Amino acid sequence: MLQQQLEAMLVLQDKVNTQVNQNWRAQNFPWYRAIWVESAELLDHYGWKWWKKQTPNMEQVKLELVDIWHFGLSLELEQGAAEAVAVKMQVELTASRCEMGDFRSNLEAFTLKTLSSRQFDLQGFLQLMADVALSFDDLYRRYIGKNVLNRFRQDYGYQQGSYQKQWAGREDNEHLVELADALDAAAPDYSEQLYRALNNRYCSMNELFS
Repeated sequence: MLQQQLEAMLVLQDKVNTQVNQNWRAQNFPWYRAIWVESAELLDHYGWKWWKKQTPNMEQVKLELVDIWHFGLSLELEQGAAEAVAVKMQVELTASRCEMGDFRSNLEAFTLKTLSSRQFDLQGFLQLMADVALSFDDLYRRYIGKNVLNRFRQDYGYQQGSYQKQWAGREDNEHLVELADALDAAAPDYSEQLYRALNNRYCSMNELFS
């Protein structure tokens, strides 16, 4: 099950990267820099200012971790095909025994290693998941949803600037969450089901409000 989930996510990540740039592996995109920036945003959602009262926004924290996972998968895919990478990642995942710790310190260590190696610190990421009680099944479900949304946005002109995130008075990610809750995330074609549902709602609402 774990290897299947990993391979499914890696295949989807490859597809969306290819959608943006067909020769993305040869471009040497600075995925590590994206992880660094997302990590800073993540810390803001968690809270770090000692001079004011802050309560961690755990939903946003988990969403930022999913964004980091996208970039981490991209770095892993630079090492080979999805199937082989999934096997390698599964070994590391099954060997991991992380316990909840100091999230801020662990995030800083993860970011430092990312910047120094320019690679994905999978073990460090797993520690961050443990720190915020984000299970792998939850990561998988959240990742599939965000990946579907990313592909959908690209299909409707996100890169060209013609796609608007808000339609029918709500942001597209709100529509996505609502549709995802009505589907079975364990289904083999979950991502395809979710994409179709999102596409159908978008097209029907465009017709309704056009």
